[in-house]
Amino acid sequence: YDLHYSFVFSPGPRACFLVPFSPQHGTRARAHTSNSPPPGMLAAFKRLPCLSPSRTSSPRHSSGSHRATSTASSSSSSAMPATKFKEVREILGSPGRHWVGNGFHVFPVFHDRAFTKELSPWLMFDYAAPKEFKAGYEKRGVGQHPHRGFETVTIAFQGEVEHADSMGNRDVIGPGDVQWMTAARGIIHEEFHSTEFQQAGGTFEMAQLWLNLPKKNKMDAPKYQAILGKDIPVVPLAPADPADAAKIGGGGENTIRVIAGAAEQFGQAGAAFVHSPVELLDIRMATPGVCFDVPIPEGHNTIVFVRRGGITVGESNAPVEQQGVALMHLGGNTLRLSATEPNTEVLLLGGEPLDEPIAARGPFVMNTQQEIMQANKDYQNGMFGS
Repeated sequence: YDLHYSFVFSPGPRACFLVPFSPQHGTRARAHTSNSPPPGMLAAFKRLPCLSPSRTSSPRHSSGSHRATSTASSSSSSAMPATKFKEVREILGSPGRHWVGNGFHVFPVFHDRAFTKELSPWLMFDYAAPKEFKAGYEKRGVGQHPHRGFETVTIAFQGEVEHADSMGNRDVIGPGDVQWMTAARGIIHEEFHSTEFQQAGGTFEMAQLWLNLPKKNKMDAPKYQAILGKDIPVVPLAPADPADAAKIGGGGENTIRVIAGAAEQFGQAGAAFVHSPVELLDIRMATPGVCFDVPIPEGHNTIVFVRRGGITVGESNAPVEQQGVALMHLGGNTLRLSATEPNTEVLLLGGEPLDEPIAARGPFVMNTQQEIMQANKDYQNGMFGS
Protein backbone atom coordinates (compact mmCIF):
# COMPACT_ATOMS: atom_id res chain seq x y z
CA TYR A 1 0.00 0.00 0.00
CA ASP A 2 1.65 3.19 -1.17
CA LEU A 3 1.49 6.52 0.60
CA HIS A 4 -0.56 7.96 -2.25
CA TYR A 5 -2.32 5.17 -4.08
CA SER A 6 -5.81 6.27 -3.09
CA PHE A 7 -5.55 9.41 -5.21
CA VAL A 8 -4.47 7.75 -8.38
CA PHE A 9 -7.84 6.14 -8.79
CA SER A 10 -10.11 7.92 -8.58
CA PRO A 11 -7.31 44.10 3.72
CA GLY A 12 -5.66 53.13 5.69
CA PRO A 13 -3.52 50.88 3.24
CA ARG A 14 -1.35 48.05 4.23
CA ALA A 15 2.37 48.04 3.69
CA CYS A 16 3.54 45.91 0.77
CA PHE A 17 6.62 43.71 0.42
CA LEU A 18 8.80 42.91 -2.54
CA VAL A 19 11.29 40.09 -2.68
CA PRO A 20 14.81 41.65 -2.89
CA PHE A 21 17.00 40.66 -5.84
CA SER A 22 20.16 40.36 -3.71
CA PRO A 23 19.03 38.79 -0.45
CA GLN A 24 21.34 38.13 2.44
CA HIS A 25 21.92 34.58 3.43
CA GLY A 26 19.82 33.49 6.36
CA THR A 27 19.34 30.54 8.62
CA ARG A 28 16.40 28.26 8.99
CA ALA A 29 13.24 30.36 9.02
CA ARG A 30 11.83 29.21 12.32
CA ALA A 31 12.05 32.38 14.45
CA HIS A 32 8.90 33.33 16.36
CA THR A 33 7.65 36.88 16.47
CA SER A 34 7.10 38.75 19.72
CA ASN A 35 5.45 41.81 18.17
CA SER A 36 1.89 40.55 17.79
CA PRO A 37 -0.63 43.25 16.91
CA PRO A 38 -2.71 44.93 19.59
CA PRO A 39 -6.21 43.57 20.23
CA GLY A 40 -8.70 44.50 17.56
CA MET A 41 -6.12 45.06 14.82
CA LEU A 42 -6.62 41.69 13.17
CA ALA A 43 -10.25 42.40 12.35
CA ALA A 44 -9.27 45.79 10.95
CA PHE A 45 -6.53 44.21 8.83
CA LYS A 46 -9.02 41.80 7.31
CA ARG A 47 -11.29 44.68 6.25
CA LEU A 48 -8.57 46.76 4.54
CA PRO A 49 -7.63 46.20 0.89
CA CYS A 50 -3.99 45.80 -0.14
CA LEU A 51 -2.99 48.75 -2.29
CA SER A 52 -0.85 48.12 -5.35
CA PRO A 53 2.45 50.03 -5.12
CA SER A 54 3.41 52.23 -8.03
CA ARG A 55 6.37 50.64 -9.74
CA THR A 56 7.61 49.90 -13.22
CA SER A 57 9.47 46.64 -12.85
CA SER A 58 9.16 43.14 -11.53
CA PRO A 59 11.45 40.16 -11.11
CA ARG A 60 12.60 38.44 -14.28
CA HIS A 61 11.41 35.07 -15.45
CA SER A 62 13.49 31.98 -14.97
CA SER A 63 16.33 31.59 -17.45
CA GLY A 64 16.75 27.87 -17.08
CA SER A 65 19.54 27.46 -14.54
CA HIS A 66 20.20 23.73 -14.30
CA ARG A 67 20.17 23.83 -10.51
CA ALA A 68 16.78 25.55 -10.47
CA THR A 69 15.32 24.53 -13.82
CA SER A 70 17.38 22.05 -15.73
CA THR A 71 15.22 22.11 -18.86
CA ALA A 72 13.51 25.49 -18.52
CA SER A 73 11.93 26.78 -21.68
CA SER A 74 11.29 30.25 -20.22
CA SER A 75 13.86 32.73 -21.54
CA SER A 76 15.49 35.52 -19.56
CA SER A 77 15.38 39.09 -20.80
CA SER A 78 17.28 42.22 -19.89
CA ALA A 79 13.99 44.11 -19.94
CA MET A 80 11.94 43.56 -16.81
CA PRO A 81 8.22 43.27 -17.59
CA ALA A 82 5.53 45.37 -15.96
CA THR A 83 3.88 43.84 -12.93
CA LYS A 84 0.77 41.79 -13.59
CA PHE A 85 -0.86 40.13 -10.61
CA LYS A 86 -1.97 36.55 -10.68
CA GLU A 87 -5.60 36.18 -9.71
CA VAL A 88 -7.57 33.41 -8.06
CA ARG A 89 -9.12 30.77 -10.26
CA GLU A 90 -10.57 28.67 -7.47
CA ILE A 91 -10.29 28.12 -3.72
CA LEU A 92 -10.60 24.64 -2.27
CA GLY A 93 -11.42 24.05 1.37
CA SER A 94 -9.80 21.56 3.68
CA PRO A 95 -10.72 17.99 2.72
CA GLY A 96 -11.28 15.11 5.10
CA ARG A 97 -8.34 13.12 6.40
CA HIS A 98 -7.55 9.45 6.08
CA TRP A 99 -4.80 7.13 7.23
CA VAL A 100 -2.06 5.91 4.93
CA GLY A 101 -0.31 2.97 6.46
CA ASN A 102 -0.20 3.40 10.22
CA GLY A 103 2.00 6.52 10.35
CA PHE A 104 0.53 9.18 8.09
CA HIS A 105 -2.85 10.84 8.81
CA VAL A 106 -3.17 13.00 5.70
CA PHE A 107 -5.28 15.58 3.90
CA PRO A 108 -5.45 15.01 0.11
CA VAL A 109 -4.84 18.70 -0.63
CA PHE A 110 -5.52 18.50 -4.37
CA HIS A 111 -8.91 16.81 -3.94
CA ASP A 112 -10.06 15.38 -7.28
CA ARG A 113 -7.63 17.64 -9.20
CA ALA A 114 -4.74 15.27 -8.51
CA PHE A 115 -3.13 13.72 -11.56
CA THR A 116 -4.66 16.23 -13.98
CA LYS A 117 -3.08 18.73 -16.38
CA GLU A 118 -4.87 21.43 -14.39
CA LEU A 119 -2.08 21.43 -11.78
CA SER A 120 0.82 20.25 -13.96
CA PRO A 121 3.66 19.63 -13.35
CA TRP A 122 2.49 18.85 -9.81
CA LEU A 123 0.56 15.62 -9.49
CA MET A 124 -0.44 15.03 -5.89
CA PHE A 125 -0.10 16.60 -2.42
CA ASP A 126 -0.61 14.84 0.91
CA TYR A 127 -0.35 16.88 4.12
CA ALA A 128 -0.05 15.27 7.53
CA ALA A 129 -1.16 18.00 9.97
CA PRO A 130 0.45 18.08 13.44
CA LYS A 131 -0.47 14.96 15.38
CA GLU A 132 0.80 13.54 18.64
CA PHE A 133 2.19 10.01 18.62
CA LYS A 134 2.92 8.10 21.80
CA ALA A 135 6.29 6.45 22.34
CA GLY A 136 6.37 2.82 21.27
CA TYR A 137 8.18 0.09 19.42
CA GLU A 138 5.79 -0.47 16.53
CA LYS A 139 7.12 0.83 13.20
CA ARG A 140 4.84 3.51 11.78
CA GLY A 141 4.77 4.29 8.08
CA VAL A 142 4.63 2.53 4.72
CA GLY A 143 6.69 -0.51 3.73
CA GLN A 144 8.45 -1.26 0.47
CA HIS A 145 6.68 -0.16 -2.73
CA PRO A 146 7.76 0.78 -6.27
CA HIS A 147 7.62 4.03 -8.25
CA ARG A 148 8.32 4.99 -11.86
CA GLY A 149 8.03 8.16 -13.98
CA PHE A 150 7.96 10.99 -11.42
CA GLU A 151 9.54 12.43 -8.24
CA THR A 152 8.47 12.37 -4.59
CA VAL A 153 9.27 15.36 -2.39
CA THR A 154 8.94 14.92 1.38
CA ILE A 155 9.17 17.96 3.69
CA ALA A 156 9.51 17.40 7.44
CA PHE A 157 8.09 20.13 9.69
CA GLN A 158 7.95 18.28 13.03
CA GLY A 159 9.23 14.82 13.90
CA GLU A 160 11.46 12.71 11.70
CA VAL A 161 11.00 10.66 8.50
CA GLU A 162 13.29 7.77 7.61
CA HIS A 163 13.79 6.73 3.97
CA ALA A 164 15.39 3.65 2.47
CA ASP A 165 15.45 2.57 -1.19
CA SER A 166 16.70 -0.10 -3.58
CA MET A 167 19.61 2.12 -4.71
CA GLY A 168 21.15 1.84 -1.24
CA ASN A 169 20.09 5.25 0.02
CA ARG A 170 19.10 5.41 3.67
CA ASP A 171 18.47 8.72 5.38
CA VAL A 172 16.59 10.48 8.18
CA ILE A 173 15.23 14.02 7.83
CA GLY A 174 14.06 16.26 10.68
CA PRO A 175 12.32 19.64 10.97
CA GLY A 176 13.13 21.86 7.99
CA ASP A 177 14.75 19.10 5.92
CA VAL A 178 13.63 17.74 2.54
CA GLN A 179 13.93 14.39 0.78
CA TRP A 180 13.74 14.66 -3.02
CA MET A 181 13.60 11.29 -4.72
CA THR A 182 13.61 10.92 -8.51
CA ALA A 183 12.03 7.56 -9.23
CA ALA A 184 12.54 7.90 -13.00
CA ARG A 185 12.86 4.45 -14.59
CA GLY A 186 12.15 2.65 -11.35
CA ILE A 187 12.90 2.48 -7.65
CA ILE A 188 11.60 0.62 -4.62
CA HIS A 189 11.50 2.48 -1.33
CA GLU A 190 9.96 2.63 2.11
CA GLU A 191 9.23 5.49 4.51
CA PHE A 192 8.64 5.36 8.25
CA HIS A 193 8.84 7.52 11.34
CA SER A 194 12.49 7.36 12.39
CA THR A 195 13.40 4.84 15.08
CA GLU A 196 14.41 7.63 17.48
CA PHE A 197 11.11 9.49 17.00
CA GLN A 198 9.14 6.26 17.25
CA GLN A 199 10.69 5.39 20.61
CA ALA A 200 10.50 8.93 22.04
CA GLY A 201 7.12 9.97 20.63
CA GLY A 202 6.07 13.54 19.96
CA THR A 203 4.40 15.78 17.37
CA PHE A 204 4.62 14.70 13.76
CA GLU A 205 3.96 16.97 10.76
CA MET A 206 5.03 16.53 7.16
CA ALA A 207 4.06 17.00 3.52
CA GLN A 208 4.65 14.78 0.54
CA LEU A 209 4.33 16.01 -3.02
CA TRP A 210 4.44 14.14 -6.30
CA LEU A 211 6.10 16.03 -9.17
CA ASN A 212 5.83 14.80 -12.74
CA LEU A 213 8.87 14.26 -14.91
CA PRO A 214 9.01 15.31 -18.56
CA LYS A 215 8.68 12.38 -20.96
CA LYS A 216 12.36 12.58 -21.88
CA ASN A 217 13.38 12.07 -18.24
CA LYS A 218 10.98 9.34 -17.18
CA MET A 219 13.47 6.57 -17.96
CA ASP A 220 16.55 8.30 -16.51
CA ALA A 221 18.45 6.62 -13.71
CA PRO A 222 16.90 7.02 -10.24
CA LYS A 223 18.36 9.72 -8.01
CA TYR A 224 18.06 10.81 -4.38
CA GLN A 225 18.69 14.27 -2.89
CA ALA A 226 18.92 14.74 0.88
CA ILE A 227 18.43 18.49 1.41
CA LEU A 228 19.14 19.73 4.94
CA GLY A 229 17.32 22.78 6.23
CA LYS A 230 20.60 24.64 6.72
CA ASP A 231 21.31 24.31 3.01
CA ILE A 232 18.01 25.81 1.82
CA PRO A 233 18.40 29.52 0.88
CA VAL A 234 16.32 31.90 2.96
CA VAL A 235 15.14 35.10 1.22
CA PRO A 236 14.10 37.93 3.55
CA LEU A 237 11.06 39.94 2.50
CA ALA A 238 11.83 43.67 2.30
CA PRO A 239 9.09 46.35 2.36
CA ALA A 240 8.46 48.14 -0.93
CA ASP A 241 8.60 51.46 0.96
CA PRO A 242 11.55 51.59 3.41
CA ALA A 243 9.39 53.74 5.69
CA ASP A 244 7.29 50.64 6.33
CA ALA A 245 10.19 48.66 7.81
CA ALA A 246 9.24 49.62 11.38
CA LYS A 247 5.86 48.00 10.90
CA ILE A 248 7.29 44.54 10.52
CA GLY A 249 10.20 44.53 12.97
CA GLY A 250 13.46 42.70 12.40
CA GLY A 251 14.87 39.24 12.87
CA GLY A 252 14.01 37.81 9.45
CA GLU A 253 10.49 36.98 10.54
CA ASN A 254 8.99 37.41 7.08
CA THR A 255 10.87 35.03 4.82
CA ILE A 256 10.83 32.57 1.93
CA ARG A 257 12.77 29.32 2.06
CA VAL A 258 13.59 28.57 -1.57
CA ILE A 259 13.48 24.79 -1.81
CA ALA A 260 13.23 25.03 -5.61
CA GLY A 261 13.25 28.12 -7.78
CA ALA A 262 15.44 30.15 -10.15
CA ALA A 263 18.09 32.64 -9.04
CA GLU A 264 16.64 35.16 -11.51
CA GLN A 265 13.50 35.26 -9.41
CA PHE A 266 14.78 34.99 -5.84
CA GLY A 267 18.41 36.18 -5.91
CA GLN A 268 19.81 32.68 -5.48
CA ALA A 269 18.83 29.30 -6.80
CA GLY A 270 16.79 26.88 -4.77
CA ALA A 271 18.46 23.94 -3.09
CA ALA A 272 16.96 21.23 -5.29
CA PHE A 273 18.07 20.05 -8.72
CA VAL A 274 14.95 19.80 -10.88
CA HIS A 275 14.11 18.65 -14.40
CA SER A 276 11.63 21.36 -15.47
CA PRO A 277 10.94 24.95 -14.31
CA VAL A 278 9.31 24.69 -10.88
CA GLU A 279 8.97 26.72 -7.68
CA LEU A 280 8.63 25.19 -4.23
CA LEU A 281 8.59 27.88 -1.54
CA ASP A 282 8.11 27.66 2.23
CA ILE A 283 6.80 31.15 3.10
CA ARG A 284 6.52 32.62 6.60
CA MET A 285 4.61 35.84 7.33
CA ALA A 286 5.03 36.80 10.98
CA THR A 287 3.16 40.10 10.66
CA PRO A 288 -0.54 40.06 9.77
CA GLY A 289 -2.09 42.77 7.65
CA VAL A 290 1.07 43.33 5.60
CA CYS A 291 1.01 42.33 1.95
CA PHE A 292 3.96 41.21 -0.10
CA ASP A 293 4.61 40.11 -3.64
CA VAL A 294 6.23 36.90 -4.83
CA PRO A 295 7.54 36.68 -8.41
CA ILE A 296 6.15 33.69 -10.33
CA PRO A 297 6.70 33.48 -14.10
CA GLU A 298 3.87 34.16 -16.51
CA GLY A 299 2.30 30.91 -17.63
CA HIS A 300 3.23 28.93 -14.54
CA ASN A 301 0.63 27.08 -12.53
CA THR A 302 0.56 28.45 -8.98
CA ILE A 303 -0.87 26.60 -6.00
CA VAL A 304 -0.99 28.27 -2.55
CA PHE A 305 -1.53 26.03 0.48
CA VAL A 306 -2.07 27.55 3.94
CA ARG A 307 -0.28 25.27 6.38
CA ARG A 308 -0.81 27.50 9.43
CA GLY A 309 -2.83 30.71 10.00
CA GLY A 310 -4.77 32.40 7.21
CA ILE A 311 -4.20 34.62 4.19
CA THR A 312 -5.75 36.78 1.51
CA VAL A 313 -4.47 36.25 -2.00
CA GLY A 314 -4.51 38.28 -5.21
CA GLU A 315 -5.63 41.88 -5.72
CA SER A 316 -9.14 40.75 -4.92
CA ASN A 317 -7.95 39.77 -1.39
CA ALA A 318 -9.68 36.42 -1.58
CA PRO A 319 -9.54 34.76 1.86
CA VAL A 320 -8.03 31.30 2.32
CA GLU A 321 -8.31 29.59 5.68
CA GLN A 322 -5.93 27.17 7.33
CA GLN A 323 -5.38 24.03 5.25
CA GLY A 324 -7.22 25.56 2.34
CA VAL A 325 -5.65 25.96 -1.08
CA ALA A 326 -5.85 28.68 -3.76
CA LEU A 327 -5.44 27.75 -7.40
CA MET A 328 -4.30 30.75 -9.47
CA HIS A 329 -4.74 31.66 -13.12
CA LEU A 330 -1.75 31.13 -15.41
CA GLY A 331 -1.62 34.83 -16.34
CA GLY A 332 0.40 37.38 -14.37
CA ASN A 333 3.97 37.38 -13.07
CA THR A 334 3.44 38.37 -9.44
CA LEU A 335 1.54 36.73 -6.60
CA ARG A 336 0.21 38.99 -3.84
CA LEU A 337 -0.23 37.54 -0.35
CA SER A 338 -1.18 38.93 3.05
CA ALA A 339 -1.45 37.10 6.36
CA THR A 340 -4.61 37.48 8.41
CA GLU A 341 -3.08 35.85 11.50
CA PRO A 342 0.36 36.13 13.15
CA ASN A 343 3.00 33.59 12.16
CA THR A 344 1.17 32.37 9.10
CA GLU A 345 2.99 29.75 7.05
CA VAL A 346 2.30 28.93 3.41
CA LEU A 347 3.61 26.37 0.99
CA LEU A 348 3.68 27.61 -2.61
CA LEU A 349 3.95 25.21 -5.53
CA GLY A 350 4.57 26.63 -8.99
CA GLY A 351 5.69 25.32 -12.31
CA GLU A 352 5.57 25.41 -16.07
CA PRO A 353 2.89 22.96 -17.20
CA LEU A 354 4.08 19.90 -19.06
CA ASP A 355 2.11 19.69 -22.29
CA GLU A 356 2.16 15.90 -22.27
CA PRO A 357 -0.40 13.15 -21.59
CA ILE A 358 -0.69 11.83 -18.03
CA ALA A 359 -1.26 8.13 -17.51
CA ALA A 360 -1.34 7.35 -13.79
CA ARG A 361 -2.06 4.09 -12.05
CA GLY A 362 -0.93 3.01 -8.62
CA PRO A 363 2.71 3.93 -8.07
CA PHE A 364 3.42 4.65 -11.75
CA VAL A 365 2.97 7.90 -13.75
CA MET A 366 3.79 7.66 -17.44
CA ASN A 367 2.40 9.05 -20.71
CA THR A 368 0.47 6.04 -22.06
CA GLN A 369 -1.38 3.03 -20.66
CA GLN A 370 1.02 0.79 -22.56
CA GLU A 371 3.89 2.31 -20.57
CA ILE A 372 1.97 1.64 -17.35
CA MET A 373 1.60 -2.00 -18.32
CA GLN A 374 5.30 -2.21 -19.11
CA ALA A 375 6.12 -0.68 -15.72
CA ASN A 376 4.11 -3.40 -14.02
CA LYS A 377 5.92 -6.10 -15.99
CA ASP A 378 9.34 -4.61 -15.27
CA TYR A 379 8.58 -4.45 -11.57
CA GLN A 380 7.36 -8.03 -11.48
CA ASN A 381 10.53 -9.10 -13.30
CA GLY A 382 12.80 -7.43 -10.73
CA MET A 383 14.03 -4.68 -13.03
CA PHE A 384 13.53 -1.76 -10.60
CA GLY A 385 16.27 -0.18 -8.52
CA SER A 386 19.18 -0.87 -10.84
